[in-house]
Amino acid sequence: MTVARLRYALLAMRPRQWTKNLLLFAGLIFARELDHRTAWVRATAAFVAYCAASSASYLLNDVRDAEHDRRHELKRHRPVAAGLLRERDALGVAALLAVVACVIGARLGASSVALLGTFLAAQLAYSLGLKRIVGVDLAVIAGLFVVRAVAGAVAVHVFISGWLIACTILLSAFLGLSKRRAELEQVRLGATAGRTVLEHYRVEVVERFVIATATIAFTAYVIYAVLGPTPWMVVTTPLVAVGLHRYVRLTHRGTLGESPEEILLTDPVIIGSVLGWVASAAIVLVAT
Repeated sequence: MTVARLRYALLAMRPRQWTKNLLLFAGLIFARELDHRTAWVRATAAFVAYCAASSASYLLNDVRDAEHDRRHELKRHRPVAAGLLRERDALGVAALLAVVACVIGARLGASSVALLGTFLAAQLAYSLGLKRIVGVDLAVIAGLFVVRAVAGAVAVHVFISGWLIACTILLSAFLGLSKRRAELEQVRLGATAGRTVLEHYRVEVVERFVIATATIAFTAYVIYAVLGPTPWMVVTTPLVAVGLHRYVRLTHRGTLGESPEEILLTDPVIIGSVLGWVASAAIVLVAT
């Protein structure tokens, strides 16, 4: 593979979306293992494994959806759809990444391998057809986030909190619904060709669910902050509220809602909220 193709392969791996895998460090934070070097090493290894697994899934998905992506305003620029990366090369890189992910997972233990296998299988099933079934598409997305959260805790051998799982499900549902809403809006404006499953969604209904899931997710987090390991976690709730409110507002602007990673990496308010939450949560959990 030439240098140019390697560059396009890296682009097709969607490194910006690796931010979703930062959830693997949640168990490390909430279990107060921040001062344990071995835990950091294991959590980082799990993060690398899931980045590789995610990228393998993105490459396979791009090969399957290449024809449809060429009719999409934004997705037509993806390397496979644009003809910049050959399909066989994309599949070859995907296979290599999947193997790398499994090798790293094997070093973390049998439970980690099982979770990683579940993640890859769910991603494959999603790409092959589940993403075209209304409701199931969002359920799979939520499930993938839960697997990440559980895998992060399992990798560092800590207890996985039920509240962490609940908040993860609600947050992933919120992100998934926000993405669907943005896609529906683009289709309504005639800016792009929508995926088949969008025929079963309505902007008004999805909008209500976006607000509802954001509200419930925030409420669940507040309950955790009050009843969790230390009531001092309540000081982090304003940052969560600001982040959720800002995200809802930004998803009403253009195509931002279709790319959560763009919002996370470019908006100063979101970045400030996330970094502020990480810093304050770490201080509270370590100091109390």
